[in-house]
Amino acid sequence: MISFEPLKVLKNQEYRNLLSGRFFLIIAFRMLATLLGWWVYQLTKDPLSIGLIGLSEVIPAVGSALYAGHVIDNNEKKKMLLMCNYAYVFLISFLLIPAFLGHRLHFSGHEITYFIYGIIFFTGICRAFLGPLIPSMIPKIVKMENLPYAVTMNQATFLTASVSGHAIGGFLIALISIKYTLVVIICSMIIASFFFWSLNKQFPVVKHDEKPEVWKSITEGLSFIVRTKEILGAQMLDMFAVLFGGAVAMIPVFASDILKVGSEGFGLLNAASDIGSMCIIIFLSLVPLKKNQGKILLCVAAGFGLCIIGFDLSKLYWLSFGFLMLSGMLDGISVVIRGTIVQLKTPDELRGRVMSVNSIFIMSSNELGQFESGVMAKIFGVARSVVIGGALTLGTAIFIGSTSPKLRKMEF
Repeated sequence: MISFEPLKVLKNQEYRNLLSGRFFLIIAFRMLATLLGWWVYQLTKDPLSIGLIGLSEVIPAVGSALYAGHVIDNNEKKKMLLMCNYAYVFLISFLLIPAFLGHRLHFSGHEITYFIYGIIFFTGICRAFLGPLIPSMIPKIVKMENLPYAVTMNQATFLTASVSGHAIGGFLIALISIKYTLVVIICSMIIASFFFWSLNKQFPVVKHDEKPEVWKSITEGLSFIVRTKEILGAQMLDMFAVLFGGAVAMIPVFASDILKVGSEGFGLLNAASDIGSMCIIIFLSLVPLKKNQGKILLCVAAGFGLCIIGFDLSKLYWLSFGFLMLSGMLDGISVVIRGTIVQLKTPDELRGRVMSVNSIFIMSSNELGQFESGVMAKIFGVARSVVIGGALTLGTAIFIGSTSPKLRKMEF
């Protein structure tokens, strides 16, 4: 039965500003990911080089994440959000040098590629702080009874921006070239900051008379996740399923060399899974899941693996697009269930630390998965590596489902 109750959360002006800022920020990030994957592959023609983009970001991001959670829980969040936003603008602006002056300065393709890796390494540190910030701010903006709806709308915003960013990035590369697409990306990040300025300040829940011990603060967050089996099981499922099923990382190769659809087709193919996720999350906003969320989570993870195998076996562009779109729909269901579990189970004073650990799982599955896909493609070939990844994803879902009864029985 369709219900418009979840949409009432959008009446909150501050929440709308937060979502609007995130929308423009995610558009920028997805356009940047699309641009870098295409740019680096055109420079090197090596699928491993695409994987190294993810590795360049995930090492500093994961390495800084636990400390980031401690800092978030003990500092004012709006100020940190703006600092991270402008740090991204500053760092990405350096990519304008090889984009506009690379030929004039006689940079080789490999020199530009290494320069890109260096910039992405530093953005990884920013991401360690930025990733947990916005989710940790939501419970302070909306009422607790509206939190599941707010989580769903947050994910809908994220995926709408992802679809837009991937597709627009591909089209802009073809229309106005890489260098001017970078300018659009930077402008989108600046627009996001305007919305963040309008947010209220959020100070730490617990007032400390003296500076808290960093390691004690970090271990407190880790121990909470280990004790809360539903959170731990859901995040482990996501990490390994996406880690092994990272076919999206190889889309530049499929678009350029296998399906031969150019940068326009690449942009749309790159957005296919996000289109599927956006459609299902809009549906879930109107028809929320009422029961058996744990079992549904396990089933959609298994289906995700099957879709990745189907994508690899397809040699037709629209069939490949369909498999990726279906995989996105299944992943969208997973995102809503996992996000709601984490928000509902986490107390306010631990939210930054728990969200930071959550971001480690997400980054490990996405960026490390991108690197894993590049290595597998180098060893086994692109097509065979994607099939292996899909099969491992399917196996992961079966294994976690059989060994995590609390997750299997989870309902909210």
